Amino acid sequence: MQTKNIKRYFQFLLIVLAAGAIFPLIYLRTNYQETILEVYGMTLPQLNTIFSVLGIAFIVGYFPSGWISDRFSAKKLISISLLFVGLAGLWFAQVPSYPIVILIFVIWGIFSVLTFWSAHLKLVKLISKKEEEGRFFGVLDGGRGVVEAVLASIAVFIFSRVLGASTAVEDKQEALVNVIYMYSGVLILVSVLIMIFVKVDDPSQSKSVEKVEKSESNVNAGTLRKVFTNRFVWLLGGIIFMSYIVTWTIYYFGGFLQTNVGISASVVGTVTVVMLWMRPIGGIVGGFLGDKLGKSNILMAALGLAATFLILISVLPTNLPSSIFYALVILSGLSIYTIRGLYWSLLGDCNIPDERLGLSIGLISFIGYLPDILLPLVMSLMLSSFGDAGGYNAYFIFSAAAGVLGIMITVIFKKGVNKTTTITRNDDITVS
Repeated sequence: MQTKNIKRYFQFLLIVLAAGAIFPLIYLRTNYQETILEVYGMTLPQLNTIFSVLGIAFIVGYFPSGWISDRFSAKKLISISLLFVGLAGLWFAQVPSYPIVILIFVIWGIFSVLTFWSAHLKLVKLISKKEEEGRFFGVLDGGRGVVEAVLASIAVFIFSRVLGASTAVEDKQEALVNVIYMYSGVLILVSVLIMIFVKVDDPSQSKSVEKVEKSESNVNAGTLRKVFTNRFVWLLGGIIFMSYIVTWTIYYFGGFLQTNVGISASVVGTVTVVMLWMRPIGGIVGGFLGDKLGKSNILMAALGLAATFLILISVLPTNLPSSIFYALVILSGLSIYTIRGLYWSLLGDCNIPDERLGLSIGLISFIGYLPDILLPLVMSLMLSSFGDAGGYNAYFIFSAAAGVLGIMITVIFKKGVNKTTTITRNDDITVS
């Protein structure tokens, strides 16, 4: 039994490693935006266009990813996803032309969501026992943050070591290419490990899950109507939509520090890596506080803090000591990762039957992650309207306003949940 548990935990560790390794390569701009612009000879609006294309690939992929994971081996889907993202990374490291970069991001979008998103969640469910699902999914998000932070720390070490004190574009290219090779190599390695070692040890578990999946796959008009008329699905989609706008700011902190505050690329990389380490702290601590004090309450507090920090970053004079902006970016990261760790936890309050859970998650994901398409365009509009420095400030204020709207929607959601719970309790008392 002990050996069997060790095998399960090792398999789970590989899935956490996969979840933590697949997205940092795609979102390399978080730490290296200005370097990417120089090395690939593109403008920020062009980079934002690329991420809009990526967002379209994501949005198109979320809804059918569950259908695909029900019909093909989740293990193989994950392994194939990691392999193709890694191979596309090797292509990206050749510093191709702008149209080819767009094609690479489309490939990344397909293999990081359509074939990966639901498959890795499904595999965690298959590996975990019923009484372990909460902690497994909790560790999945926190562990993913640890993996991202460790890989980012290695990347910064490689980048700084290769670049040294040079400011030449050729040296920046060499440093960035080495970072891309590192991320791509890890993805290909984990792909092979998952194909070899990941198995579902308990066949009875697979059968029980298959029953749920089979009922979810029998989609009819009545089921769709019930999903689309569930107000909690739309409210949770709205909460994630607004929260996701706030969380997207992490991809622009590096550019802000380099453009507005005048920090060097190496120092910016260090600050953003420290910010990444806030993910396991924010996710785990936020989840613990959510269980103790109410998930909605902690989510609203995190949204409020993030909005406050974003406004301070936007309005404070940039000639203040740089350490103030370092602290604000790191505190923003802590709030943002608390938000990311909490908003999906509200799904349990929606009272969605198992047979409609998959479709409901698909619809919520479609609504909630629409900012993947919209936000790069919003950022381009801000930059064209207010210039480079003013564009970042305007974007952060816009994101803070979304945080306030997120709080308002969460209040409505919480009141609706409380009202439904009260009615259910009264009905139970009446029946008794």
